[in-house]
Amino acid sequence: MKKNFILGFLIILIAVASCSFTNKSFETDDKDKLLLDLITYVLERGHYEPKNINDDFSVNVFEDFLETIDPTKRYFLERDIMEFEQYKFQIDDQIKNTDISFFNLVYDRLMIRMEEARDIYTEVMDSPFDFSVEETINIDYENLDYSRSKKELKERWRKQMKLNTIATYGSKINNEKIKAETEKGYKPLSLSEIEESARVSTREQTEDYFDVVFNEMERKDWFVIYLNTIAHEFDPHTLYFAPEAKDRFDIDMSGKFEGIGARLQKKPEGAQIVEIISGGPVWRDQKIEVGDQILKVAQDGETPVDIVGMRLDDAVKLIKGPKGTVVNLTVRKMDGTIEEISITRDVVEVEEGYAKSATVTQGKYKFGIIDLPKFYADFDNYAEKNAATDVAREVKRLKQEGVQGLVLDLRDNGGGSLQTVVEMAGLFIKDGPIVQVKSSGSDKAVYEDKDERIQWDGPLVILVNELSASASEIMAAAMQDYKRAVVIGSKQTFGKGTVQRFIPLENIVHSNEYGDLGALKITTQKFYRVNGESNQLKGVESDVVVPDRYSYIDLGEKDQDNPLQWDKITPAKYQPWEGYIDYETTIANSKRRMNQHPQIKLIEENAQWLKQQQEQTLISLNYEIYKVEEEKNKERSNYFKTISKYDSKLTFESLKYEKELFTQDPILREKRDRWHQDLAKDVYVEEAVNVLQDLRINNIKNGKLASVKG
Repeated sequence: MKKNFILGFLIILIAVASCSFTNKSFETDDKDKLLLDLITYVLERGHYEPKNINDDFSVNVFEDFLETIDPTKRYFLERDIMEFEQYKFQIDDQIKNTDISFFNLVYDRLMIRMEEARDIYTEVMDSPFDFSVEETINIDYENLDYSRSKKELKERWRKQMKLNTIATYGSKINNEKIKAETEKGYKPLSLSEIEESARVSTREQTEDYFDVVFNEMERKDWFVIYLNTIAHEFDPHTLYFAPEAKDRFDIDMSGKFEGIGARLQKKPEGAQIVEIISGGPVWRDQKIEVGDQILKVAQDGETPVDIVGMRLDDAVKLIKGPKGTVVNLTVRKMDGTIEEISITRDVVEVEEGYAKSATVTQGKYKFGIIDLPKFYADFDNYAEKNAATDVAREVKRLKQEGVQGLVLDLRDNGGGSLQTVVEMAGLFIKDGPIVQVKSSGSDKAVYEDKDERIQWDGPLVILVNELSASASEIMAAAMQDYKRAVVIGSKQTFGKGTVQRFIPLENIVHSNEYGDLGALKITTQKFYRVNGESNQLKGVESDVVVPDRYSYIDLGEKDQDNPLQWDKITPAKYQPWEGYIDYETTIANSKRRMNQHPQIKLIEENAQWLKQQQEQTLISLNYEIYKVEEEKNKERSNYFKTISKYDSKLTFESLKYEKELFTQDPILREKRDRWHQDLAKDVYVEEAVNVLQDLRINNIKNGKLASVKG
């Protein structure tokens, strides 16, 4: 299997690299033009679904690049955009001719406008803010028009700086009240003194932001943004990695780094948490969730730096740091409230990304649950460490514990190795196709389980959510198509049905003249279910759909820019599982239970409220109104915190081998205790166990009598 994947990668490299280059940019020492030509060349010849680089492509690059470098529209003026528009339909021609005139014009103007913005915010911050005035700010930056004049731009900066200050202003008022009540003889600051102090804090944060932009970002960094705007027009997973970024990616993929243990995505209002790494500081702290946005970052004891509009790499540099150091994050929660959260950085250990299992007891029956955070594989030592082998080991251990059903938890599992998912699916069926893979312009390849041994033939439930992606979707789809497992979770999974490969660009040039040129991560294949349907965009629709707090949040592939479209190919030949007597009735029973469950109704109510909060783009800058809204949001947020107090009354235990490790590793015991406590509060796990009970009764091994009794 591994050889097939490597062979496919080599074919792409050979196909791209075997052609001779004729573009004049290769005869110059202009590295920017070289990179533009190289990346375009690889994209046009190596991408699964190459785009036509035409006028439509040009317009998209034009709009997306400007939005990326000025997301809050606080730098460029309307007249700048009008001047840039001379290139709106010419960027495609510039790309073909390795002309970077558009980039040069925009970059030079941006540097001028940023210098002017420094003067504007300095002038704005010299004057007190009047928080008694009734005025609002619209934070729907994407749909804002550009300012028509510098006067209008200054007003935009004034409102933004006032917004950045109002939360600090409120916090300082509360602190003064507390001091006055608790410290004898303390004379509280006046409102004007509090306002000045809050304004000084915002000014320092903004100065730190501009210092990062001007002192740490070079022209080449902005050009990488331009190159990635072009790459992203092909699909959201195609990306150019400059040499330094590729090194960081390799470190992250090694599974061990020092930081807070979360993955981030760039948003106009800051950096959004898109993944929390199991076992990391954020995971242990439990105060930050997927969907929260980081607005400011402060090293312990230092002034916070506003990261709104900052390049993601630079924001990550501020957030990461050595083990034991503290970083203070100003976070806008999904419910709209703003909190300052202190996280002590630590080494994020890869072990917590591995499969782990526990037994769960309901009455006199015992079941097993396996949590799989990702489909990992060490291809240098594959036989010893990969997700399929580890899950097989956990299944064996659970069988020895006498479990009568199995839950495979793939929630928040972003995918990983395609080889491991094929092998893992084979643990639960006799044999047959697992996934179909298609490269551009070639016939499909069917990846099969050819081992007739079945590791587990008992009842099986798979848990998914909106963040289950890629290999997770292959696994869930295969088990669903075979009718081998009941899939419980979100309306659909993430919807990533594509495969990417890294192509080092120096392999194309065959010259050391330019040094390390970085690499292009490029989409080269799509995968399909055994029934012929793509997982792309649509994901896997759960057999039993249950809401969660992400139900109405834009997180999936369909919410990304320029995703590849859904399609279908001919189905593979496969035989559905015949181990259950009444598969459909089990699903119907589960749906009925979930529709009537009060905890599910509360979760649905929470999800709808969070969506409403995210759709509110008009914020009051009047402190009294702002305070009332904040208090209402906190009250509502506290109401929904009762979700985490749910008790399923299920009992979870570590397996025998793990209990023996606890005496030498008390930290492991703490991690497992925490996990078991979370599982006991988890209504989805509770329903998975209920479904296992139904499948146990309806299992063909128990005979028709059991079916009648059920």
